[in-house]
Amino acid sequence: MKRSGFKPRKSTLKRSPFAQPTRQQFERGQEAKRRIGLKRKAKRPTVEEGSKYLAACRGEPCYLNVCCPWTDWADPTVVPCHSNFSKHGKAGARKADHEFSVPGCMACHAWLDTGPAPYDLKLETFDGALERWVPRRARKMGLEFKEAA
Repeated sequence: MKRSGFKPRKSTLKRSPFAQPTRQQFERGQEAKRRIGLKRKAKRPTVEEGSKYLAACRGEPCYLNVCCPWTDWADPTVVPCHSNFSKHGKAGARKADHEFSVPGCMACHAWLDTGPAPYDLKLETFDGALERWVPRRARKMGLEFKEAA
């Protein structure tokens, strides 16, 4: 095999500014953050916690009741309808939290997402549905519900 024209290195390589820190450097940095008391990121809900909210919508009637009459029977097309409003955490490509979802049939869900109704009407309809849904969801999930005074 033919040797390359490169000679062995005589000095050590300097670390690149883009290189990952060693384990020891990482631990030193974490210790420094603890010492000065930097706050950690807010805890995000896990998939399991979010799925409880979505599971609560199964077997429920439509709460939006825009395109369908109010019934007490479970429509097979009912799915969790997330809020489309910034006051509930919706922004850009980010969906609102599962806490701000209500059971809605396919027709009402389409009206909420893509219907021609004005923004204020959709907001009023969703808030009314959420107001009716929250106490029922709390009972179904075994959560405490505090009514507004």
